[in-house]
Amino acid sequence: MKTKAIAKTKKGMTLLELTVVILVLLSLISILFIGARAWKRGSDRAASILQIRNVQQAVRSYSNMNGKNAGDTVATLQADVFGSGKFIEVDPTGVGAKPHPAGTTYSFSISAPTVIPNIGTLYMVTTGGSDAADFNPKAEDIKDW
Repeated sequence: MKTKAIAKTKKGMTLLELTVVILVLLSLISILFIGARAWKRGSDRAASILQIRNVQQAVRSYSNMNGKNAGDTVATLQADVFGSGKFIEVDPTGVGAKPHPAGTTYSFSISAPTVIPNIGTLYMVTTGGSDAADFNPKAEDIKDW
């Protein structure tokens, strides 16, 4: 009975196969970082808009509780809305406030701190970087604020 010699096969990957695997992994990792950056920016925008909406609701609550109308001037409006035991504990535009969610390039500002804004007009907005408007709510979203 004749027997065939069994050829030995080498186990493992060639250098070319290993290079392709590494390139695929690096590509997937770079896509992950790009996606994470976009997710972070969206998260920062949502946090900024939430802060602006909370302030807007606090000003509306103050005006309703004190019989004030939109456009009325209240000399102590900012002090009456922000502070310990008031509508919002810490003034996001003042000293001791947390930094803006998008970073230190941006900040919150109030252009007319003594005037109760009209419906659809923001009391506080994001300012700072060239794209600060991206961190403010869109006009169609605030028509009933």
